[in-house]
Amino acid sequence: MSAAIYDLHSHSNASDGVLTPGQLVRRAHARGVTALALTDHDTTAGLAEARVVAAELGLRLIPGIELSASFESHCLHVVGLNIDPSHPVLVDGVARQQDLRVERARKIADKLARKGIDGAFQAVARAARGGEITRLHFADFLVGVGRARTQQDAFDYYLSKGKSAYVATQWAGLAEVIGWINAAGGLAVLAHPLRYKLSNKWINKALAAFKVAGGQGVEVVTGRASGDDIRFSQELATKHQLLASVGSDFHAPENQYLELGRLAPLPVGAQPIWELF
Repeated sequence: MSAAIYDLHSHSNASDGVLTPGQLVRRAHARGVTALALTDHDTTAGLAEARVVAAELGLRLIPGIELSASFESHCLHVVGLNIDPSHPVLVDGVARQQDLRVERARKIADKLARKGIDGAFQAVARAARGGEITRLHFADFLVGVGRARTQQDAFDYYLSKGKSAYVATQWAGLAEVIGWINAAGGLAVLAHPLRYKLSNKWINKALAAFKVAGGQGVEVVTGRASGDDIRFSQELATKHQLLASVGSDFHAPENQYLELGRLAPLPVGAQPIWELF
């Protein structure tokens, strides 16, 4: 019997992914993934469709979500795995996050308008199709109107911290977000720990607070992780007594570097988060 292949971080068009939840599950299955977590930003709207298709294909769907959280002056992303999406504590928390996303989107659009780039909010709302509006939607808009060549250019010139259309958002606190996940029976995992570009002091401070608040895991293997990244992330997991997770952070087929299931193995000695599912 072949070994299970886990991918515990992926996005559909319920947030800023390109594929529908069903298409996402079918792509994961075609690429050999046997257990997939759908973890859209601040929404569980895609889980029902994904669950139906996963059952048809015999793929194990892990209900999940990716929540933005404020930790002092930093924004961290916390993946919730094996959650009950209908739990009232989580439902109320997600509703608050969604309100913040709309407010942030309007502020970003206002800043772009002051740069002579009009119609952004209406365009990104249409692109989101009723789902969550994210900065990737704005990046695609800026590419579409010829103000950036690529998504990365849009972030580099407009959307990243310190740039002209960046909007700082005070998300729910780290401990509160972890509390929502735990209340819903889920496991809280700090997503892509090296992507925040924090110093060693700050990432260790964040992980210590994460652990104290009830966090259980950290993404050790991510879609872009090098061997050195994986080793360092596992050292962080061991130091803070956190379990190891893996996730591609898949958004779109066009990004060949973030493909479903295309993940390095966990380091020897790592304790997988899925042992607690």
